[in-house]
Amino acid sequence: MADTRLELSITGMTCASCANRIERKLNKLDGVTATVNYATEKARVTFPDDVDPQTLVQQVEAAGYGATLPSADPEHAEAAEVDPTRTLRQRLIGSTVLAVPVIVLAMVPALQFTYWQWISLTLAAPVLVWGAWPFHRAAWTNLRHGAATMDTLISMGTIAAFGWSLYALLWGTAGTPGMTHPFELTVQRTDGAGAIYLEVAAGVTVFILAGRYFEARSKRRAGAALRALLELGAKDVAVLRDGREVRVPIADLTVGDRFVVRPGEKIATDGVVDEGSSAVDASMLTGESVPVEVGPGDAVVGATVNAGGRLVVKATRVGTDTQLAQMAKLVEDAQGGKAEAQRLADRISGVFVPIVIALAVGTLAFWLGAGGGVSAAFTAAVAVLIIACPCALGLATPTALLVGTGRGAQLGILIKGPEVLESTRRVDTVVLDKTGTVTTGRMSLVAVHPAAGVAEDEVLRLAGALEHASEHPIAKAIATGAAERVGELPEVEGFQNHEGVGVQGVVDGHAVVVGRERLLAEWSVHLDQGLVKAKEAAEQRGHTAVLVAWDGQAKAVLAVADTVKPTSAEAVRRLRELGLTPVLLTGDNEAAARAVAAEVGIDEVIAEVLPKDKVDVITRLQGEGKVVAMVGDGVNDAAALAKADLGLAMGTGTDAAIEASDLTLVRGDLMAAVDAIRLARRTLSTIKGNLFWAFAYNVAALPLAAAGLLNPMIAGAAMAFSSVFVVSNSLRLRGFRATAPTDQTAGARTTAEKVPAKVA
Repeated sequence: MADTRLELSITGMTCASCANRIERKLNKLDGVTATVNYATEKARVTFPDDVDPQTLVQQVEAAGYGATLPSADPEHAEAAEVDPTRTLRQRLIGSTVLAVPVIVLAMVPALQFTYWQWISLTLAAPVLVWGAWPFHRAAWTNLRHGAATMDTLISMGTIAAFGWSLYALLWGTAGTPGMTHPFELTVQRTDGAGAIYLEVAAGVTVFILAGRYFEARSKRRAGAALRALLELGAKDVAVLRDGREVRVPIADLTVGDRFVVRPGEKIATDGVVDEGSSAVDASMLTGESVPVEVGPGDAVVGATVNAGGRLVVKATRVGTDTQLAQMAKLVEDAQGGKAEAQRLADRISGVFVPIVIALAVGTLAFWLGAGGGVSAAFTAAVAVLIIACPCALGLATPTALLVGTGRGAQLGILIKGPEVLESTRRVDTVVLDKTGTVTTGRMSLVAVHPAAGVAEDEVLRLAGALEHASEHPIAKAIATGAAERVGELPEVEGFQNHEGVGVQGVVDGHAVVVGRERLLAEWSVHLDQGLVKAKEAAEQRGHTAVLVAWDGQAKAVLAVADTVKPTSAEAVRRLRELGLTPVLLTGDNEAAARAVAAEVGIDEVIAEVLPKDKVDVITRLQGEGKVVAMVGDGVNDAAALAKADLGLAMGTGTDAAIEASDLTLVRGDLMAAVDAIRLARRTLSTIKGNLFWAFAYNVAALPLAAAGLLNPMIAGAAMAFSSVFVVSNSLRLRGFRATAPTDQTAGARTTAEKVPAKVA
């Protein structure tokens, strides 16, 4: 019996343990295999054909969560999707407005006017009921299934604080007109009838809501990588119908249709060239820095750019069968299979919550058994819950994340969310894409090798003038390099473009030919031994060799290449200092990759790989027990970025790569990758420190609370101080500095700059 696969959209998850619970529930069904991703809120399920998909939905709902089957109309489903951050944002803003006066009144005795406690009750009640509703709902769901998470502690603590305050106001002495909470740091036993904890109930709710909102906002972007990939393709196409060009939407294109691609246009879909020849820029998809020459019979890929002449292409694959669509599927699979880092707070709460609840119950039982009185017993038990309620914990992650990401943005580093940070500490291998990451991704003139007795300036002046008339990317590199050296270039007469092999024309009375050896051979021009050696040496370094001849004789070899960024070698050295092993991964040819690797100091090179192969390489490295970071910029890197434990995208690259990554490097400089890992590790250390102190202040006061010796102002002061400490500790991240360049880096030059100034 065949199996079916589908993806359920899950709602109601609040932590990684929720995903585990749903996963276990689904896997209990016969023949069902399910994986639940907390970050993307999706469940990928494989099940037998005899299982009704609605049964899967019912199973998730039985676990206390919501599930919906995939829509037949993805566009409609996306339009109907509700922004999960909107409700959280409304609760956060409303709760903050109401909670601030409550906290200020409780902490500043001078502001405690007559009946201030009743105003606080009026303001705090909506915060506890409406603002904290998500925590109460999650706590109830957990309780029904015998589990306890941070939501359980938040709900119990806020309800306990509010409930005891209500008791003290209605049946105790706290409701007496003119009652104040004096700022006394004394430790004494009290029956609690005059103490209210409304600021605790309101403050904890606001702090935790803030953390949840920023988490939800980062998760909201999970599906953007796929949309960015699919938007790369052409939107319409000029199809040949009865000898005429008819512009139709890309969705109407069918296999076998012949369509026209003009210079500068994207190729609409995968196909075979029927007429014409040109250079196709496929770097966006394949990583190959040099445009590929194509002619009749050659295969072309959709979304690549026609950089030269007019082409007529016969469509061979359309829709979901194209290479671009397959790459989108790769990204989706990589994201779906990416293990979500367990939330630090949830891991701690897994131990902390049951202990606190047991301690509160034990305290109540002890005081009742010791004859301390019901009021004193409940005071001590509630004090345990209140002092344990994680006020500063709500600030621990979001404040460090906000300060860290804010500082990162100033340095050109965008961190997408707290789940990214844990990966940076564990990473031991960094895979670097070549084109656009280690190198500039642009062709440049890097060397001139004139024949004996020929002046370099003359070579550049004649070759540059001829290439200036061409639109080919290699021609542009030569023309730009020549203009920088010799200034204004002379006019060209009788210009002719030989598609795929070169150009010819008359410059200053000389019949000049620039291009491949094949073009020179057609003019019966042959290279001398010196030029042959220069050509072979350039090709061994991975450069593109362009030959120049005039007046029937070969005059020079020009070397054109993608140049290494000035800071790449220093960045590789710094990555090694961080304990990372660099690997160069590229779709470019082996010679070019080896030359670049040697220049920047990378030992391991994996070249000539397709986009799918990049994902396989990442998977293989992970299978060897390595924790892999990937740095890239192209569409061809998007799936690998998503698959890697940590994805870093160059901000100068494509939207698809940026959306699939965990960190975006706006500067487009590999040194930014070094700073990104340093900043992420520093931010994670700050979060861990915050979490420790957020609990430490409370844990230190737990014995006092259990002994019934906790003064309410000590509880309030400890909570306020822990929050101030956490915020102050997070603000230290503002002092993070980018890696200062060494003298070598400051004086570093690209490959092109290493050529004498008069040449390039």
